[in-house]
Amino acid sequence: MNKESTAHFFTALAAQMPQPKTELCFLNPYTLLVAVTLSAQATDVSVNKATAPLFKIVKSPKAMLGFGLENLRAQIKTIGLYNTKAKNIIAMAEILVRDYNGEVPRDRAALEKLPGVGRKTANVVMNEAFGIPTIAVDTHVFRVANRTGLAPGKDVRTVEDKLMKVVPKQFLQGAHHWLILLGRYTCKARKPECAKCVVKKYCKYFLSL
Repeated sequence: MNKESTAHFFTALAAQMPQPKTELCFLNPYTLLVAVTLSAQATDVSVNKATAPLFKIVKSPKAMLGFGLENLRAQIKTIGLYNTKAKNIIAMAEILVRDYNGEVPRDRAALEKLPGVGRKTANVVMNEAFGIPTIAVDTHVFRVANRTGLAPGKDVRTVEDKLMKVVPKQFLQGAHHWLILLGRYTCKARKPECAKCVVKKYCKYFLSL
């Protein structure tokens, strides 16, 4: 996809959804970090169901430590890999209280050192909580970037690096939200719904049909 088509691609997405945001429910940077950590290999809907009652009680790392591992396990048991995630979240809370005065760091390297936090999670938190223009590449973003020809790559880091280069600066903040939502609801894995897609005329896949 050339530079002009890329600009039109994101202009069309922005016109459809001027203020894109995550579908995960959260109250502050810490609850966002917890929600994103829980969302690995789980749907946003399932995470929101589990965190709705949790976040009424737990809004900070200190409160999470008071809540405790067993209570957390019970609260998130409907989410995949809940045992490992619960352990990571408690360990994460201990580090945040001990080393960061209970605050979520804005620095990528610091975020990635937290238990259960990888590059994708760090990118989401930096973008959504702190307004830093990052692109989190999940399965939806990876599929859309490759299928459309926007930023093809064999692995998520390659796709992320390409997207950071090709997405026009004014669209960087919302880019990964638009691409996630496009992949989740329109550019689906098995049956892409091209008929309703607002960017189909710029899409390599659609133009090849």
